[in-house]
Amino acid sequence: MLRINPVAAFTDNYIWLIENGSECSVIDPGDAKPVIAYLEAHQLSVSAILITHWHPDHIGGVSRLQKQFPSAPVYGPSYESSRIPQITKPLSESDQFELFGETFTVWHTPGHTLGHIVYLQGNNLYCGDTLFSAGCGRLFEGTPEQMHQSLQRIKALPDNTQVYCTHEYTLSNLEFALAVEPENSKLIEFTQRAKTLRRKDVPTLPSSIGLEKQINPFLRTDIDQVIQSAKENGVGKLPEQASGSDIFASLRSWKDAF
Repeated sequence: MLRINPVAAFTDNYIWLIENGSECSVIDPGDAKPVIAYLEAHQLSVSAILITHWHPDHIGGVSRLQKQFPSAPVYGPSYESSRIPQITKPLSESDQFELFGETFTVWHTPGHTLGHIVYLQGNNLYCGDTLFSAGCGRLFEGTPEQMHQSLQRIKALPDNTQVYCTHEYTLSNLEFALAVEPENSKLIEFTQRAKTLRRKDVPTLPSSIGLEKQINPFLRTDIDQVIQSAKENGVGKLPEQASGSDIFASLRSWKDAF
């Protein structure tokens, strides 16, 4: 069975390793140093590197890992290949490939960046900076409509889908989510659990689609309390019959200034 473990990097990044015996695949290695330390401690070699988008904190360690493991392919978004020259296997929407006997399927999820992709493998979602626990990525390049559509697609995955985000933003995201839905009992309960985990320096991730549908305001743009909060506190006047992407845009602007 595959094992999935996080390697902490920088102040809040997680570099996920999918381990199979003495081999592993590395997802979004922004820094090679902690990855190499983990590989040496666990006697692992790298079979593949998977990239979700071009930001430096996701690709900064790729070149060094390539030098140490030159036969490992580097999968990444074809749309951003000019910004990630290390890619050897460019990928687009619906592309598939095999690793460790498992099928990985690519979804194009623009919003955080225009070329951002996520990887689906069984009940696992490796989502980069598109979805966070109780939050989502900032819109550096895409539009609110694009990000809302990307998130709605992810929301439709089975509830038991495990969500492997790449940042430990959970507590700050929960603070905002509580401002949006202060009476959400599931949100209040999970906030206490997340605080307990972080006091012990334990990751709050992976999350699950089922949990995120209960606590994440960016997946709850059809909920009356979320709509009302967006209208009262969001940035910009919303139309009376606001669409889901209108609500999302208002929430995202509010969160940016929160």
